[in-house]
Amino acid sequence: MFKTITTNIETPNPTDPDLHLVQASLQGDPHSFKKLYQRHHHKVRSTLFQLCGSDGLDDLVQDVFLRAWKGLGKFRQSSQFSTWLYRIAFNVASDRRKALAKMRSRNVSVEDEQLENLSDDAIARDGYQQAGLNQMHYQDLMQRGLAKLSEDHRAVLVLHDLEELPQKDIAEILSIPVGTVKSRLFHARSAIRKFLEAQGVEL
Repeated sequence: MFKTITTNIETPNPTDPDLHLVQASLQGDPHSFKKLYQRHHHKVRSTLFQLCGSDGLDDLVQDVFLRAWKGLGKFRQSSQFSTWLYRIAFNVASDRRKALAKMRSRNVSVEDEQLENLSDDAIARDGYQQAGLNQMHYQDLMQRGLAKLSEDHRAVLVLHDLEELPQKDIAEILSIPVGTVKSRLFHARSAIRKFLEAQGVEL
């Protein structure tokens, strides 16, 4: 008699617009992965710019897609390809920031304790508007403000307010609970608002 072999087979996510390109890439079609690159590289580049700045940006983008290409076989097709790709981009950015931190004598990050001690009442009265943040997307002032955030707070702020990802997707990308996303976003917005006001920006 033959033994029945059971396997855990993933159910592909039918709502993922990239699924057919992923499957074609896994079957050896190089043009499909090129299309994935063309579809997502602007978003990846934007995210990396906000997280790491402009220095070495092209190399970072290439690193993200190289990792995606090599790891495509490990992608769970029940998830969204874009979410998986953002996760890779975050890891690349994290590696970059850690490497830079080793070369610097000073750490420009704001400690989480400082963020948590901000006045919630003042923040509630004077919270900045997301539209104002979007208008300064690529401005040097905003980069300086982002550079003063801890890596955790910066990532949540960039993914939510600049890349406009849902909180549940950010939670999956960063492997944290949705509640933690909300908390970090609150403190990151507060710190950015204080920084911009100190620079004379009216919010």
